[in-house]
Amino acid sequence: MLDKKFSPERQSAFAARFEAQKIAFGPVVFQCVRYAWKRGMLQALADTGHSGLSVAEMAAGGRWTEYALKVALESCLSAGVVYLRDGAYVLDKVGYCVLTDSITQINLDFNHDVCYQGMYDLDRSLDAEQPLGLAALGDWPTLYQGLSALPEPAKGSWFAFDHHYSDTSFPEIFPDVFATAPRRIMDIGANTGKFANAALSYHAGVQLHLVDLERQLAVAEQTLTGAGVRGRAHLHACDLLDDGAPLPLGMDLIWMSQFLSCFSEVAIASILRRVEQALGPNGQVLIMDTFWDRQQYDIAAYCLINTSPYFTAMASGNSKIYQSTDYIRLAQAAGLELLTTRDGIGYCHSLLRFGRAGARCD
Repeated sequence: MLDKKFSPERQSAFAARFEAQKIAFGPVVFQCVRYAWKRGMLQALADTGHSGLSVAEMAAGGRWTEYALKVALESCLSAGVVYLRDGAYVLDKVGYCVLTDSITQINLDFNHDVCYQGMYDLDRSLDAEQPLGLAALGDWPTLYQGLSALPEPAKGSWFAFDHHYSDTSFPEIFPDVFATAPRRIMDIGANTGKFANAALSYHAGVQLHLVDLERQLAVAEQTLTGAGVRGRAHLHACDLLDDGAPLPLGMDLIWMSQFLSCFSEVAIASILRRVEQALGPNGQVLIMDTFWDRQQYDIAAYCLINTSPYFTAMASGNSKIYQSTDYIRLAQAAGLELLTTRDGIGYCHSLLRFGRAGARCD
């Protein structure tokens, strides 16, 4: 059983009460910091270095009113984004992270543009296990049906969030992908075709079978055509939520990246059963995902755990960021055996390799 604790070992009741207030006012602080970032207040402070600027000095140029400056920067002050020295606001270390750290910016945009309005319905979504907050973006049963038609800026922020985490892992995993010399690879949850394109470019002799919803395969096809590798790609439109939908058979390797977390445990069990059936002789399964229980640093576990409510309110209503032990348990029930694990890929990914139970080859 996993043991985990985010709070300090020796925390006073007063300190704990302060942390509780940060939770209570978290949505307010989020919006104020984002406003100060997007409207250029934080950049203006960064440009002055350690000398800082007073509210009057910042308002003198006419870009912001004193009222807006006071409301936004005082909230930033409470969050440690800025500090006051001799009446002047100076950018603090957290503020520099907001200005310069791409992960922080992508997370801010994702939570604001994709999640914020819909998260109001998180309670109803959890009770019903349906993405009732998705109505804030469009009228689809799940976000995946509407992914290619999301309005901006939600669409851009969603793909930036998805790709930023996955792109950092792709350069590292192709030796793992081709370790068993697969000739027929199936990419389940092909999305925009980024992995398929990279794999086809990496190895000239491989055939790639892409499985996804039809509208997503249309996007992937454009990616592969533009890269000149469409001829070795085979597209299979499939709704994986349909328990009776079969997968192409005889695969040497089946690849799933940041895919199973889009589904409930019941659906994952169904998908893994069909994956096991789709394997050829000595075929293997590679699952790359972001497991919060396999993170070295709390910052990664924190971000991943708090991505789960997005899946509830906005995406599917019944999926989440899982622990690795959940996947392993479900894979074993589907007739698969864990062969190897590798952590520390990209920002926060782990790679699980499975084979058919009893078919381990040393």
